[in-house]
Formats: sequence, structure tokens, C-alpha cells
Amino acid sequence: MVIKEAKFVTSNTRADLCPQTDLPEYAFIGRSNVGKSSLINTLTNRLKLAKTSSFPGKTQLINHFLINDDWYLVDLPGYGWAKVSKESRETWRKMINFYLRNRPNLACVFVLIDSRLPPQKPDLEFMEQLGTMGVPFVLIFTKIDKQSKIKTEANIALFMKTLKETWEEPPMYMTSSSTTKEGREEILQFISDVNRRYNEER
Repeated sequence: MVIKEAKFVTSNTRADLCPQTDLPEYAFIGRSNVGKSSLINTLTNRLKLAKTSSFPGKTQLINHFLINDDWYLVDLPGYGWAKVSKESRETWRKMINFYLRNRPNLACVFVLIDSRLPPQKPDLEFMEQLGTMGVPFVLIFTKIDKQSKIKTEANIALFMKTLKETWEEPPMYMTSSSTTKEGREEILQFISDVNRRYNEER
């Protein structure tokens, strides 16, 4: 897939205020500081499409970007937030849940996982929530350039082994690096394939 155009459309706090469209959309979410904004910018080849920050919790709204006038990329607030109030965490949790439950055109959620870390409780709990809701999702292990390939593979193997304890069929996963752009083509090809099936079923 060649991304010729990526434009910001809207930010809001409610799924019912999101763009009224039947175009497929793909949401990106992960724990704070997982590299979500950097990955979005890498995928779209736009340096500042999504705002990056060294401080967790930069994304606080549901942000829609229209890609090639063909599909939407959605930047969601993270979970497992650090250094924010309990009230803010609860507001974001409700906002995300409402979005996930009320977007019929949501084709897939990309759950970003820091490849450098062992399985984290917030990630496992969020995936369990998606499974309960019946929301399709794919894992993307980020920052694979920050450590050796052997360490990355070991952490991913441990993560998938942990999932097999509660999941009959573990979800699909991919790896990525915003620095080397590894994984970019695989992610975009996946989106292209889902778009084709989505459009055939409309």
C-alpha cells in the first residue's frame, strides 16, 4: 500500500461524535510510552501527523485521520496511564470502551506491546476485554531495534506462552521499529487485505 494522503479529520471524546462513515477504520492503542505516535507517523510517512512526547498520556482524545480517502486511522488514548489523576483514568477508560462498543466500521484494533518488557498486566487485561467484546485485534510488538533479536524473540515467546494459558487461539502478531521502519510494509499489507475483504462484504 502506498499512502498518498493522510489528513487529520477530528478529535472528540465520544464514539457517536466520530465521523459518520462506512469506511473501515483501524484503531491504535497501547500502554503509555509504547511508541504509538511514532509508529503512526512511520506508517503514514508523516513526521508530525500524531503528536509524540516524552511524557506519557499525550493522546487524550479519539483522533481520526483519513488515509487515501479510503480508510481511517484512529489514534486512541493509552491505558495503564502514569502520572494522571484517577478521574482522568476513569474518563479515558469509559471513552475507549464506548468507542470500542459503538463503532460498527471498526475493522481492527492494533494493540501495541513494548517488545523489551515481559508480559504486563494492563496489556493482558485489555486484550481480555477486547476478547469479551468480540473486537478483532492484532498485536504489534514495538521498539524491536532497542535490543537484540534474541531478546526480542524471547520476550515475544514468553508473551505468547502466557496468552496460551487463557486463550484457545492466541491473536496474530507483528513486530515493528519506528527507527528502522521494520514492520511497516507488513502492517500496511494487512490493512490492505482487510480493506479488500471489508469492501467485498459491503
